[in-house]
Amino acid sequence: MKLGIRNIGQIATGDLEKPLAEADTIVCDAGRITGIGVPKGALDACEVVIDANGATAAPGLIDSHVHITFGDFTPRQNVVGYLSSYVHGGVTTSISASEVHVPGRPHDRGGLKALALAARACFEGYRPGGMRVHAGSVILDPTLELSDLAELAAAGIWLAKAGFGAFDDAFDYAPYVKAAREAGMITTVHTGGSSIPGSGAISGDHILALDPHVSFHVNGGPTAMPDADFKRLATESEVALQICTAGNLRTALLCLEQARKADALHRLLIATDTPTGSGVMPLGLLYTMSHLSALGGLAPELAIACATGNNARVYGLDAGVLKEDRLADVILLDAPDGGTQRTALNAIRHGDIAAIGAVISNGVPRFVGRSRNTPATCREIRVERCDIPASFD
Repeated sequence: MKLGIRNIGQIATGDLEKPLAEADTIVCDAGRITGIGVPKGALDACEVVIDANGATAAPGLIDSHVHITFGDFTPRQNVVGYLSSYVHGGVTTSISASEVHVPGRPHDRGGLKALALAARACFEGYRPGGMRVHAGSVILDPTLELSDLAELAAAGIWLAKAGFGAFDDAFDYAPYVKAAREAGMITTVHTGGSSIPGSGAISGDHILALDPHVSFHVNGGPTAMPDADFKRLATESEVALQICTAGNLRTALLCLEQARKADALHRLLIATDTPTGSGVMPLGLLYTMSHLSALGGLAPELAIACATGNNARVYGLDAGVLKEDRLADVILLDAPDGGTQRTALNAIRHGDIAAIGAVISNGVPRFVGRSRNTPATCREIRVERCDIPASFD
């Protein structure tokens, strides 16, 4: 499909270094962005044209902390269709935070490997609501052999999670995290107090010793680590600092403050850590973006980058940035109807969640006009022309 978007009011690129772009058109073809700021005549060749009517374009949001299981179902909250609902919150990519919520999850060596491999395989060709799901995060446990990690990596597993294994001491994860890194995996570690039976408290001392790629829910999942640890992680490591909606808001703002002081905003990630006991949160990323902007003073375009391009860079994804030849995951944001602001960025800065008027993933519109979860947009966003037998309302 060749898709064009015109009358864009502003573009939030998702790139922390160049977070805004002045252009009013985007063209996508075969699932990739082929032009930004193209001449109006370039839209004539598009099969579908969307009129943004002055709304703001941004990359599809990337939630780097989703507890998927199998299919579009969460047994933790007994909810079907939650991933499709997250698409209506602007999320076009989800990354597994490990399949720890599978009922009766295995702890033996073979079962741990099988769980990761099965989860990855289930989502290879399955896109709930059009969302891309990166599943299969092996749970590091002492029943695994270190050689298993290279074996899993060769089979396509590229995520490894520490914090839910049966280790007596969290420092004992160190050789497993190291082996996973050496195998080419992205390594993540539960941070803060224990969340569910099977997890344990992990502090800044542990994170510094383990040296993962990502400190999961660094602001607490839901319980936060000691305040002094935030400065240490910002200044004494290169670990990505993942702030989650289902965490402690006060320490989220503390983490933001320390990251700015340490010139480490490129390591700040926004995620949700759902579904968990905190529930299903389709608008979680939008809320955390507005909290960090309105309460923490983070420019809204930078908050968007923390939920898109920063996640993409840390996890090595092709999405997350509006740029030619990147994956065509685009959302159209606007100020919510009835609010005091007139643009999406000002609404986020004001503390409102942005309204979503369209979600495009892999170059295909998933809906155009109105999200079923956010407030209505101020502007009418519509399909102006459609030359194929499809409806995107």
